[in-house]
Amino acid sequence: MKPDITLISTADWDNPFWTNKQHVACELARCGHRVLYVESLGLRRVSATAHDLSRIWGRLRKGLRPPRQLRDNLWVWSPLVIPMQRLSIVRALNRLLFGFSLRLWSRVLGIRRELLWTYYPLTTRYLAIDGFGYCVYHCVDEVKAQPGMPVEEIETAENDLVRQCDVCFVTAENLLASRKYINPNTHYFPNVADFAHFATARSESTAIPGDLLALPAPRVGFIGAISSYKLDLRLLARMAQRHPEWSIVMIGKIGEGEPWTDISPIEGLPNVHLIGPRAYAELPGYLKGFDVAILPSALNEYTRNMFPMKFFEYLAAGKPVVSTDLHALHGHRHVATLASDSEAFIAGVEAALRGEGPSLEARLDAAREQTYQRRTSRMMALVESGMKEKSMAAASRSLA
Repeated sequence: MKPDITLISTADWDNPFWTNKQHVACELARCGHRVLYVESLGLRRVSATAHDLSRIWGRLRKGLRPPRQLRDNLWVWSPLVIPMQRLSIVRALNRLLFGFSLRLWSRVLGIRRELLWTYYPLTTRYLAIDGFGYCVYHCVDEVKAQPGMPVEEIETAENDLVRQCDVCFVTAENLLASRKYINPNTHYFPNVADFAHFATARSESTAIPGDLLALPAPRVGFIGAISSYKLDLRLLARMAQRHPEWSIVMIGKIGEGEPWTDISPIEGLPNVHLIGPRAYAELPGYLKGFDVAILPSALNEYTRNMFPMKFFEYLAAGKPVVSTDLHALHGHRHVATLASDSEAFIAGVEAALRGEGPSLEARLDAAREQTYQRRTSRMMALVESGMKEKSMAAASRSLA
């Protein structure tokens, strides 16, 4: 029998841009594990913005509901937590509230406490992880480098989690170096893509959405969070001004993870089109309408420890990719253009529009190798081996 999994996420299930967390939960459920997906407990300090107040109200309403089953073997639960977690009394109350509620719903659903798979760096502040048979910490970002984060608290708690977990998985080589120093059982698995989903961008039956078709070609497109700590907005502005004949299409929520994002460098430029987020199911159609897909990432502490999820999604759609020179992508130079500065970035897009650069076959071959099915299978092989060794060690101690 496959072990039950409690997965503590840092992303709400219905976020239009799915992350590692939703994809991994789906793949684990597809493989026969019963999965309880726990939505975000919150990390960034709450601000008095309409966005944060709306989010708090929404979480209060969701937190009063029982877990909901969304597909075979998969339940999603929104835990009720109290904001203002910088206060010690609030943290203590949240630990009690969350622990009690998790035990209650796990018992109601029959989810055994066999495997904890967590993305949440403050997990040890909410749970005693030794209450589970085995613990995986899946570290996908340098969370403390995001704006508005309680840096010292996250760093201390995350170090505790890395030290206590049975195995740590990371998605960037820089994360590997810092986490492996604390826990030798740390392994590098870069971000991957749902190849089958994004490959439909190359299908004749996939339609390009009307709002994109209405924009003149060539179309240079980006999909993801439009936040100033992630994107080089001045680079985008220079590109738009240099090539007014290009339609630069930005699909995503403005201020995701950074409600105070200043988009003034690109706001009002006639050929920059901020069309908002789109449903996951619609993204292949939008990619089909792009001539070049871009990753205009800012270069900072956060992005140095990031592997962009969109990279292999772009490749699976068959699109030429131009990116700023992200460390995580150095091993994939053969299938993308990595630019060291804005001039090289713009030149890379120009070359891609001329049909120069890596071949379609090379791009697709790279994407086929990087799927959730393959990565999850490799990760679970390590987990199952570790669980077996831990069980045998416990049995030996009991006989001693």
